Amino acid sequence: MKKTLLFFAAILMSLSVFAQTRTTFISEHFDGSSLPEGWQIIGQASNWSVSATQNAGGQANEMKLDWSPQFNGMTRLATPAVDLTGISSVVFSFKHALDNYQGSNSIGVATSSDGGTTWNEAWTQSYASSGAWSISQNITTADMGNSSVMFCIYFNGSSYNINDWYFDDIEVFTMENLDLSLSTIDMVPVMGEGSADIAFTVQNKGLTPVTNVVMTYQIDDQEAVEESFDVNIGSLESAQLSFTDNVVFLPGSYNITVTIVTVNGNVDDDPSNNSLTKTINVALGHTQRIPMIEHFSSSTCGPCVNVNTQMGNLTNNNPGKFTYTKYQMNWPGNGDPYYTEEGGVRRVFYGVNAVPNVVLEGTNLGATVVSQTQLDNAYNTPSFADVRGSFNVSGNSITVKVDFMAYYDMTVEKSFVTVNEKVTTGNVGTNGETSFHHVFMKFLTDTSGDDLNIPAGECQHFEWTQDMSSTHVEEMSDLEVSAWIQDMASQEVLNSHFMYEYTDIHPYPVQNFAVESTGTAMNLTWNAPEGGNATGYNLYLSGELLEENMTETSYTYTGETGYYVFEVEALYPNDMTSVKMVRGIEFIYDDAVIENGESAYSIYPNPTNGNIMISGSNINLVEVYNICGQKVMSVEANSSNVNVNMSELTTGVYMVKIVDSNSNATVKKVVKK
Repeated sequence: MKKTLLFFAAILMSLSVFAQTRTTFISEHFDGSSLPEGWQIIGQASNWSVSATQNAGGQANEMKLDWSPQFNGMTRLATPAVDLTGISSVVFSFKHALDNYQGSNSIGVATSSDGGTTWNEAWTQSYASSGAWSISQNITTADMGNSSVMFCIYFNGSSYNINDWYFDDIEVFTMENLDLSLSTIDMVPVMGEGSADIAFTVQNKGLTPVTNVVMTYQIDDQEAVEESFDVNIGSLESAQLSFTDNVVFLPGSYNITVTIVTVNGNVDDDPSNNSLTKTINVALGHTQRIPMIEHFSSSTCGPCVNVNTQMGNLTNNNPGKFTYTKYQMNWPGNGDPYYTEEGGVRRVFYGVNAVPNVVLEGTNLGATVVSQTQLDNAYNTPSFADVRGSFNVSGNSITVKVDFMAYYDMTVEKSFVTVNEKVTTGNVGTNGETSFHHVFMKFLTDTSGDDLNIPAGECQHFEWTQDMSSTHVEEMSDLEVSAWIQDMASQEVLNSHFMYEYTDIHPYPVQNFAVESTGTAMNLTWNAPEGGNATGYNLYLSGELLEENMTETSYTYTGETGYYVFEVEALYPNDMTSVKMVRGIEFIYDDAVIENGESAYSIYPNPTNGNIMISGSNINLVEVYNICGQKVMSVEANSSNVNVNMSELTTGVYMVKIVDSNSNATVKKVVKK
């Protein structure tokens, strides 16, 4: 007992020493809407702003340096002064992303101990292409050791050569001897079911090279999995690692926690950066993606002509493979007369400051056109959301109905719907073009999007009626409606679609779709859509067509034990289809018997608080799997009665696999209370 007390006392003492020696002087992530207190812009202040983006790789918001108004010279993003008395070096780290226009452009880091009058350069780097980077630099300028030291990130040159430069996650800190930081869990926030890596990135923020690290990952309240990694990570270097065994994920939401346990066989000097948790949504299925193109242009823009021509050729060659909205801007010169303030909001959202500018799936491509390869890659990337809708026109009013659907629990994404005119001619300007395509007229949603709150497998319905007489519409018979779902943090467009046009028939989805297990089969039932105009239904199993154009509203399916995903799609005249309603079910075939015809196995008690007794002939092996498909227990046996102690497993549903000496297997579901 005394040794145990001394051990814990030593831990507490080490933590106390850590608290006294470790110092983080600056940690700024620009989460607010304005420049943080104490920070300042020195030179060209009007070119800087807080941007609601995350291009640099952190979380929104971030600082943005804009090329306009154009300047040639120096500008600095400067920190508050900090006291570095007695400190000879610190680490300055930050993330940045460049949207380059032309040539090679440079940024740097400098320090000052006289209030910003004199700056001493600490680091500089030139960049000739667009991209994103993370920088960690040891600072040893002559300003170190002073009581009032400022840091800055500076740009020196012609702003005309860049479009934008983004900066985030600026930190200034001292280095410990042994300090490995867990930077990120490198898993996509939404993915399909199946096998996946648990990948992560670590950074050595200490002085000592890291040669070994022991890590764990834990999924929700399941048992943690530990693994040792032999590595070679020098000071301020980073490495991406992944656990050896993949995890099989079934649809649902999971909290994944990754933790650094030991570094070089020891607990490192800063345990505060050793653990991260990330929520992962595993979708019920996926659907066809229709890429969304947003295009910023102007009839007074000379370079816009070539981009418009090439984009027209691309869309003509790819019918049905895109959705399109083009925002006409009020520059250069007098700008396009069909400019709207709503289009200006989208310009600001994407940081567009010149035309032409093309955005594909929320990714700003700048003045380049979408290539066939880029469109194909986007089209062939599965989507975990869908959208369908319709519109009709009466006089100067348009009525639009839209259904947004999600294959996972969607809570923070936004929906957008625009009314466009297919071809306009009244906004002819000075660039020689006489007609313009997919021209934006009006947002039906808020310009910043409407909130979506969709349980997995369901949809959310919206309706609008809009008087278009105050817009630039030339012909009410020439309209189109674009709708899309967007992740506002990453700006990724999750899926999009043109609405079915000039029809009173809306493709409503089926209602009250349910899947229930009878023990030996799965019974599927649904109600007809509320509109009552459906001509039939398509039924899908795991994305594959199971029954086509069926008229019944029920179906029985018999299968083996496993996880099943069913989808029902309502069919309408003129090849119109609804969004699909989706249900997943974990099916246990209760009457399963081993293949050689011997008696079935019984498990008692079930549910259980701990021990279960498995009875049956010729039991050779028992394996227990959690809901993620991970094997959590294995019991070897050669008996007709096997006791399995599940008392240390967490509450939940488990699959118990019983194998006989001939390798025949039976799977049973057990509930652990």
